[in-house]
Amino acid sequence: MNYFRGVGMFGSAFLGAHLMRGAAAAALLAWAIVHQTAHPWLSLGAGVAALVALRGCPMCWTVGLVETLSQGRRDSTIR
Repeated sequence: MNYFRGVGMFGSAFLGAHLMRGAAAAALLAWAIVHQTAHPWLSLGAGVAALVALRGCPMCWTVGLVETLSQGRRDSTIR
């Protein structure tokens, strides 16, 4: 079963889903930075969860955004 639906390794099937993953990762990273002294283990967990949401580093998320946008353009020109 192909979960990526032809949008590449880091892309998403829908632009909204990709942007939501980015927003969730940004919120998790912000929380981890703000609370790193009070809750170091939770901050570490939030940082790991942000990396999972980004499917890697922030550059990987950006590559996925480009893949998602190019897939949308390709689909609109085919129809």
